[in-house]
Amino acid sequence: MIKLEKVAKYYGDTQVLKGIDLEVEKGDFISITGSSGSGKSTLLNLIGGMDRPGTGRIIVDSEDVTSYTEEELTLYRRKKTGFIFQFFNLFPNLTVFENVQMPLLLNGIYGEEKVYRLIKRVGLEGREKSPPYQLSGGEQQRVAIARALVHDPQIILADEPTGSLDSKTGAAIMHLIRELAEEKQKTVILVTHEQYLSEYARRRLKIRDGVITP
Repeated sequence: MIKLEKVAKYYGDTQVLKGIDLEVEKGDFISITGSSGSGKSTLLNLIGGMDRPGTGRIIVDSEDVTSYTEEELTLYRRKKTGFIFQFFNLFPNLTVFENVQMPLLLNGIYGEEKVYRLIKRVGLEGREKSPPYQLSGGEQQRVAIARALVHDPQIILADEPTGSLDSKTGAAIMHLIRELAEEKQKTVILVTHEQYLSEYARRRLKIRDGVITP
């Protein structure tokens, strides 16, 4: 489903990714571990269409994402990918319901019943009208997971999703991500510096100095 061919990325004179080759099958759950600065988040942003590689190609469903126009990349992000971030990235002035609904609205869909159903699935039934500041960190990440899934993307990209949570809450969040991914047959790419989190994935890779190894 996802294929990277000789993908490199530079920031100025610094080469962050060095000719990455990677294939991810549909429905796979892979983890990529590495230290800070190893290129993990950069790789995720390239796959998610948030940035463009310096050289190389990224193929998703037989389409060359690296050749997309900015408008095509925007549609790709809106429809095909769902991001889960370390710091949740919720809209502070919106309710739980409104945060989860946002990807649908961006795609011209209201889908209220679907939003309620997904909020219930992540264990936040009854908190629909709460603003993020009234929620714990784990609850906010549950909102972020629901938001990442609500528009039914094929690809879930999780960037240190438990990095700001305690280990017990982090484990619960990873269980939830894995369960939902399996239920909905999503392709998941998780990047983390925590080795134990990689055990939730079916395939585990490492990145060091911009190079991926088994």
